[in-house]
Amino acid sequence: MKPMRPEDRILDHLRFLYGSEQGQETWKALQAILDDFRQRNPHLAEHVPPPEERLTERDSFLITYADQVREPGQRPLRTLGDFLATHVAEVVHGVHLLPFFPYSSDDGFSVIDYYQVNPDFGTWDDVAAIGQHVRLMFDAVINHISRQSAWFQAFLRGESPYTDFFIVVDPSTDLSQVVRPRATPLLTPVETAEGVKYVWTTFSSDQVDLNYKNPAVLLEILKVLLFYVEKGADVIRLDAIAYLWKEIGTPCIHLPQTHRVVKLFRAVLDAVAPGVILITETNVPHEENISYFGDGTDEAQMVYNFALPPLVLHTFRTGNAERLTRWAQTLSTPSPLTTFFNFIASHDGIGVMPARGLLSEAEIQALVDQTLAHGGRVSYKANPDGSKSVYELNITLYDALNDPHDPDPERDVARFMASQVIMLSLAGVPGIYVHSLFGSRNCYRCLEETGHPRSINREKFDRATLEAELADPTSLPHRVFEAYRHLLAERQGQPAFHPNGPQRVLALNPAFFTVVRTPPPDRHQGRGAEAVLCLVNVTPDSHRLNLSLGELELPPAPRWHDLIGGGHFTAEDGRLRLSVSPYQALWLVPQPNTAGS
Repeated sequence: MKPMRPEDRILDHLRFLYGSEQGQETWKALQAILDDFRQRNPHLAEHVPPPEERLTERDSFLITYADQVREPGQRPLRTLGDFLATHVAEVVHGVHLLPFFPYSSDDGFSVIDYYQVNPDFGTWDDVAAIGQHVRLMFDAVINHISRQSAWFQAFLRGESPYTDFFIVVDPSTDLSQVVRPRATPLLTPVETAEGVKYVWTTFSSDQVDLNYKNPAVLLEILKVLLFYVEKGADVIRLDAIAYLWKEIGTPCIHLPQTHRVVKLFRAVLDAVAPGVILITETNVPHEENISYFGDGTDEAQMVYNFALPPLVLHTFRTGNAERLTRWAQTLSTPSPLTTFFNFIASHDGIGVMPARGLLSEAEIQALVDQTLAHGGRVSYKANPDGSKSVYELNITLYDALNDPHDPDPERDVARFMASQVIMLSLAGVPGIYVHSLFGSRNCYRCLEETGHPRSINREKFDRATLEAELADPTSLPHRVFEAYRHLLAERQGQPAFHPNGPQRVLALNPAFFTVVRTPPPDRHQGRGAEAVLCLVNVTPDSHRLNLSLGELELPPAPRWHDLIGGGHFTAEDGRLRLSVSPYQALWLVPQPNTAGS
């Protein structure tokens, strides 16, 4: 069966969402938008790399705020660009710029104007300058918009067309089925020209949800997405997308209409900018999360691997990799066009919702207890019965893994880097939160300034102070950063780490997370490596391993080289014998059997 053209897919989605007649009318309006976009940007549909080359082993994304690195007298975006070009451009080839638009709350996720760069941060030219060195991921914060936005202010005044841009609900309506990610009220009363109205606010009273039942809203948001593409976005992150469409009497999460909107976005980009990638941010249980891959060709190309952070934290808390191993053995994507966005830390902390069904409630509570014992905080969500349950852990990853009351720099850095090796070893694209590059500690000053639990993991850097620490071989930021740079440099030279390279997760020993990566069949092998054997000791103890290369279906090479530590190992009688130190990680590659080796 011949695949549908993007234009035919667009019309099909619009008819599903709005009915035949209104869907057809919306398509006419969208056609004009797309024709205009094509005329301005013909290059975006030309010379597009094949899908298997749009993301490769060279790709990783640094997750950072626009004002993450500050310097007196200089716009933060320019400072960030200079810092990245100086320190990380060789090993990190993508940057996820967290929302850099004018905002009113939530550190950027309550956007006032989708089309402007926050003047406190810089200009679009500053964003473009960063994009000259790395690929850019922009946030599309399109489930909601700030109360201070022009759209919502026009709604309050009763001005057309904005009177139907937001969701107004009678407060007596039964909304008990709605799935909530927060413990704040779902409806917020606002004073309008027509009196008090109650508007839908999924995340906070300052973040008012948009009404996608109105096709005019959809068209405006599509203009925003296309504008981001014109401004250099290689990847567009759909923030909180699972809550997009609301139907009273349903959970209002993962609705078929929501999936259709994501599919529509994909079809629009396929039509005019097929090189641009969509990623969905859905902090939900694993099976729900991966549903946003669609059939592998029609929805998001990447989804966040949300179960990975709590499982990694559980692994190091227990010194046992069995749960992580069993879950990782199930990982798959529906087509070579799709891949995971692997991360362990983010600006939002460590979500525990994705761990439900993978860890017991007692095991989740143990993560909560460890977080609190290590100086972190916990955020909660509201349940339909009026109770609250843990939603996320707010703590830096370094302090989540390591007890601040029992510091041991050698052990703690090794444990922290071992966690990063797990993420970097798995099939997919790594997402590295900026604080993981430097082993950041909990920021209690940040917490006191805002009163928000997430602020503990959102400290901003003074450039001179940070660079002085990076220049000091004895400092924690230096030790973590240099170790991370080395990992990324080695990783990008191995075709086996291609996002779609096959992986076999092995249950060798509960003390180890073990995965074998091999290059995709059509990839040049490079450097003679047919495979990479990734071994991570998740315990504080030394262990010996006696591995049969044949049983593990590994190349029968007599010599193996560790990309991380630089050591060489000899296999005898088809067996590789290793002594592995506490929290040691190895990337073992076979060496060619040449004279003098």
